Amino acid sequence: MGIKLVALDLDGTLLNKEKEVSKENRQAIQRAKEAGMKVVLCTGRPLKAILHILEACNLLEEGDLGITYNGGLIQWTQTGESLSQITMSKEEVLEIYELSKELDVPCNFIDLNTVYEPAYPKGKNSLYPTIMDILAFKPINTASLPDSTAMNKLIFCWHEYELDEAIRKIPDEFHERYTIMKSRPNLLEILPKTVDKGKGLALLAKELKLDVSEIMAIGDQENDLAMIQYAGIGVAMENATEEVKQHADLVTKSNVDHGVAYAIEQYVLN
Repeated sequence: MGIKLVALDLDGTLLNKEKEVSKENRQAIQRAKEAGMKVVLCTGRPLKAILHILEACNLLEEGDLGITYNGGLIQWTQTGESLSQITMSKEEVLEIYELSKELDVPCNFIDLNTVYEPAYPKGKNSLYPTIMDILAFKPINTASLPDSTAMNKLIFCWHEYELDEAIRKIPDEFHERYTIMKSRPNLLEILPKTVDKGKGLALLAKELKLDVSEIMAIGDQENDLAMIQYAGIGVAMENATEEVKQHADLVTKSNVDHGVAYAIEQYVLN
């Protein structure tokens, strides 16, 4: 197929139920690298939060790249230097925070190093600390945000049923102005409209002078849909949502059955 870059989601895709990379997946990634391909982890997480995964996959060498914050940031993994970064302004942050208060769900602001905690609805502290244990959490007063405020993304992290109820109440104008998508059942991410994994992958392809036909993307959730639709070969995990499967070119095995390794061996190295 002439694939030169393989983009991999993490949770539900590269990682198994224990949040680890299986030996089979690690070996397939290494064989792809040895064959001259780029293997790029594409995640909603910050680089700091995936360093252990990058190390396990031998993706911290010179020339290795990662797409983080769901496409909002492209970095050289070895140094952390940014190749591309898109952020949200003070006005956008405050607008979305006001929306969270109307919806009665907790909201966090996130930059490269910190998760900021504005005032939460009474009795509804964010569940994000149960998910993110790498970045520091810091209270923030929204009334004194500096004009230079630049956040990589905002999130609503709350119980799935109540979060889904809140999502249904988000006005259309917000969907028109922002990229809004779930990356986990209890986690909604809000990013600049120009940000999603597909757009991040397209920016990287332009930098590397790759044609879309030379790219494979593998994922399982709503936030993977854009890159699966963009890539020349879009691959859904067996455990992917039905929407992702419907838009994929191929369906591989599940994340517990080393589906990433299977896809690389069958469709890239074979």
